[in-house]
Amino acid sequence: METVLNMLQDPNVQWVLLGTILLGMASGVIGSFALLRKQSLLGDAMAHAALPGICIAFLLIGAKSMSWLLIGASISGLIGTYCIQAIIKHSRIKEDTAIGLVLSVFFGFGIVLLTYIQQYGSGNQAGLDSFIFGQAAAIVGLDVQIISVIAFILIFITFILFKELKLITFDPQFAQGIGLPVKWLNGLLMTMIVGAVVIGLQAVGVILMAAMLITPAITARYWTERLDYMVVLAGVVGGVSGVVGTLLSTLSRGMSTGPLIILAATILFVFSLIFGTKKGLLPKMIKQWKVKRLVTRENILSSLYELSETKLKESEGKEIGSYPYQQVVELRPISTLTMHAVVKELKKEGLLAEDQANKRIMLTEKGLEMAHDIVLKNRLMDMYLMFESKFPVSNWREGSMDLLNGPKEIIDELRALLKDFGREPNGLFLYKKKRNIGNKGFHSAVGGSEG
Repeated sequence: METVLNMLQDPNVQWVLLGTILLGMASGVIGSFALLRKQSLLGDAMAHAALPGICIAFLLIGAKSMSWLLIGASISGLIGTYCIQAIIKHSRIKEDTAIGLVLSVFFGFGIVLLTYIQQYGSGNQAGLDSFIFGQAAAIVGLDVQIISVIAFILIFITFILFKELKLITFDPQFAQGIGLPVKWLNGLLMTMIVGAVVIGLQAVGVILMAAMLITPAITARYWTERLDYMVVLAGVVGGVSGVVGTLLSTLSRGMSTGPLIILAATILFVFSLIFGTKKGLLPKMIKQWKVKRLVTRENILSSLYELSETKLKESEGKEIGSYPYQQVVELRPISTLTMHAVVKELKKEGLLAEDQANKRIMLTEKGLEMAHDIVLKNRLMDMYLMFESKFPVSNWREGSMDLLNGPKEIIDELRALLKDFGREPNGLFLYKKKRNIGNKGFHSAVGGSEG
């Protein structure tokens, strides 16, 4: 900890740290739109297309001036983007092929120019080769000022035009229909992506800049489904990646900052991939497990109800009956391990009773009521699917269909269909009738007593 604090007192480290933080934030914010517009590879093409512009700017100026090199990179990147759009528009070549073509040609041309500059005699002194893999240690105060200004402009434009950028990202036809200048906004967004790319070339490099643009955005996507939250979170992830990568590079002495920044961003991505609350693998597995558990509960209760229903009819409501595991499984296939675990859970809730010696289970009165609800809901759904054209979805309340709490006229009609088909569950009615238990309050939402 003391070593890190000592490093932070170094002015050069402070400049580099500030530069990488701002770069990460701007890349994350702009990268969110590139990701959602499915233009991830376009950022990679822009980064590679920027190399010839850097070399040409150096040949024209004769010095490594950050501002002029960025201007050259921006112009070259925009030309590369225009070439991709022109190829797609005027030929049958698809977008991914056009991106690969432009990326290869521009990068190859940039390497040729870089080799020429090195042979010319001033390439090594200029340090232009550092733009390929990045060299954040070479960032000085003036470079940080330029990066800061561009990053601030990019974030400010995103904040001001957030609604418009959101519209052209998700529904460009609607945006055009309400009079927004969609072509101009698309061009502006492309320019902003180019801006985010070129300010990262010195720190991260041409090859890895696409990862800096996309990784924070895809990391944020695993935690939220709202664009505003995603943009903010992507900026935070990008900034944190810049801090971690810079500190690791300073501690390791000799390791490039750019790859370490990308490595830090990748670690955050892997963590989000596993634990992300919206799309993470672990929460998804837990959700699937809960759904499977719920389905198993309902299957066990439904099977026992149907068996009990037959028994109650035969005994005129006297006996619910107990049943072996195998008989329950025959009605609805359930794995043995899952069944024993769920039965144990249902026993704790007072829904089932178990005869462990004979390996038999039966519904309690509480379980019979819950099982009745489940069976009724399933049979109502069967009727609904059989006669779906008679029940417009618009008649249901807003949200998911609830067949026990839907519109009364629809429920009554479904109940009538159940009765006509002889499918109305009456096990609970027989049980309560035999014991003179009233139905007051029972299923008032689904239309009165059983019969």
